[in-house]
Parts: sequence; C-alpha cells; structure tokens
Amino acid sequence: MERDESLYGGKNTQLPLADLLRQSIYSRLAGYEDVNDAERLSQDPTFRLIGSKKICERGAALTSRLQSFETELLTEGENLAGLAALNRELMARAEVIDSPRRVVLDMDSTEVPVYGEQEQSAYNGHFESTCYHALLLFNREGDCLAAKLRPGNVHSAEGWEELLLPEIKRQQQRGKVVVFRADAAFAKPELYAALEARNVKYAIRLPSNDNLERHVAKLLTRPVGRPSYKPVVRLKSFLYQAASWTTERRVVAKVEFHFGELFPRVGFIVTNLTASNRAVVRFYNKRGTAEQWIKEGKQAVAMTRLSCHRFRSNEVRLWLSLIAYNLGNLWRRLVLPARIDSWSLTSLQQRLVKTGGRLVKHARYYWLLAESHLTRRIFGEMLRKIAALPGPAG
Repeated sequence: MERDESLYGGKNTQLPLADLLRQSIYSRLAGYEDVNDAERLSQDPTFRLIGSKKICERGAALTSRLQSFETELLTEGENLAGLAALNRELMARAEVIDSPRRVVLDMDSTEVPVYGEQEQSAYNGHFESTCYHALLLFNREGDCLAAKLRPGNVHSAEGWEELLLPEIKRQQQRGKVVVFRADAAFAKPELYAALEARNVKYAIRLPSNDNLERHVAKLLTRPVGRPSYKPVVRLKSFLYQAASWTTERRVVAKVEFHFGELFPRVGFIVTNLTASNRAVVRFYNKRGTAEQWIKEGKQAVAMTRLSCHRFRSNEVRLWLSLIAYNLGNLWRRLVLPARIDSWSLTSLQQRLVKTGGRLVKHARYYWLLAESHLTRRIFGEMLRKIAALPGPAG
C-alpha cells in the first residue's frame, strides 16, 4: 500500500495507509469508540505491534492524523468503495474456512441516533427520533455481509435490492442454496418476485389485515376450560393473494393464547418453503438473532457512533465499525476455545482485549504477563487455531 503523502508532507510525518487503517479498525474492536483516544493509544504496546516497523519504533498516529485519514482520505469515492470491497474480501476468506451448503440471509434496518444538524439526518416517525436509518445484511453465523447508511426518513426496505441481489448472485455462483428471512417491513411483492425468479426460498413476516384474519377466524376461539400457564399455539397454512400480487402464495398463520392476556397473538408468514407449518415458524423465529447481532455491534464496536457532520464521513465510520465487528465475530467463531465461544463481543473486550497485564520486551521476543480471564492455556489455544487457519491464496 502506498504511503500517505497526499495529506502530510515531510519524511518524519508520513505513515503507511495500512497502519492508519489497522489503527482505525483495531481501536474500535478494542472498544475505543472514535479517534478521541488515539493520542493515548499511540504509545500503547499493542497498537505499536499491529503496525509496521515505523509504527513500532515511533508510535501510532495521533488524533489529528487519524481524524484526517477517516474524514478526508477515506471519504473519496474509490476509498469508500474499497472499504466495502475489503469487508467482502474478509468474508470471502472466512467462507473458504467455514461455510455451510445452505446460506441463510437476514436483512434488517436499525436506528442511528444523531445529535445536531448532520447531513441527511431526518425525523423518523417509527423510531420517534432524528436519526440515520441503516440497512444491514447478515448471514446466520452473524457476519455482516453488506450495509448501507441512509437518510433517517426512508422506508425500512429502501434500497434492499442494492444489498441483497448481488449477495444472492455471489453465493449462487459458489454453488450455495440461499434462503432469505426478514420482518414485515420487507413484505413487498417486488421482493417476492425477485427471490422467486432466482430460485431463492424465503420466509417473510406479513402485516395482518382483515382478509388474512378471516382465514384464521376459527382459530381465534379461546380454548375451553381453565387457562393454561403454557402458551397454546395453533398453526394453519393456506394460499393467499393480495391485491398487489400477481400470483397466490403460501401463508403460514400462528395464533398464540397466553395466560393472563385477553386476546390471542396472531402472526402471518409468507413463504415458498415446503416444510411443515411448525418448521416454517421455527425457522422464521431465528431471524431474531439478527437483532441481537445489531445490538452487539452497537454496544461492542459503537457501530452507531456517527458524530461527523458530513454524511460521507459517517458512511466511512459505519464501514470501519462493521469491519471491526466482523473481525470480532470471526475471532469468536473460528478461534476461541469451545468453552468460551458463546461470549458476547463485549465480554471478549472486557475479559480478553482489555485484560490487565504487563508486556515485557526481550531481545528477540515479547512476554505477555496477563491476569484475569486471559490464561496461558486460552492464549495458547487461540494462537494454535490462528496458526492452523489457511493463508490467503497466492
């Protein structure tokens, strides 16, 4: 990678772009939300070791340098596209190591709160706040495959084809079977048609209406006798065609009676899966894990900490946080020992990344004298797993 000579002149002020990028990503993975901590971290032994020899000798970039890198250099068109390509390349390498035959894609949107007059921020009636409205695409392993930062007042499904269709094509070219899940915001006939044209199975929540409820009217009668403490669940499958649809599609209805509730809970799922009603409902309910991954991204790597005025700068910071999140998720599922591979990213930060310890430098190597959860056994197991991972092609 070329040196950053376009922003800074003089031999003593130049830093490799790769070092600046590593510092931006790894600081977020370590739980430092933005560039405000860069000056203190510049002399941190860990951050000096992740860079080149120059970084190791003189220290990492300071706040002003990192700020200019993220808000000026990376906002250029090719560099912003390069961050998306870097994330996709990271996922492609992970797929070589661990990728099931069946790929499940989950799409969801999330609120990104803003403070002040930031470009393209707008009031969103659903979230009842002024915000950005990000769109995210995950696989079932929790990796974020694609993302898009949008103005706050757009519909939840706005721009779905830009993220979803290229990923479907990429996975099918690899010989994968693709299945898609989403909530009721993505219940759009054009989305159904696009998935069916590509032979993609799907399960999407369908907003309730009078016509749908007429199909399950017989199921809405409360069970006779003493109410059960355990929810009573009734399922039904039927063909349904809305006015905006060009063909009939299968709908699975779920009616739940809960103790202490006067009215039943009714939900509908439109699907082209051929599985049983119970299997379809069980498969769709796992979509909730995508919301958990978004929550982890917000808490662990400050995915929604987008405090710049310019919209393009906030796009850059979203991508840096997502790359940091994906690195943490890959670390968790590919490297961690089995007894701790269920830890959240926040737990990994607090127990492994920010563990107390002392780094001792010898002539040819370093000794890490760590405390707390980072034992010698765990550290050794992680190193062995990392060493066993296949290297980049070529």
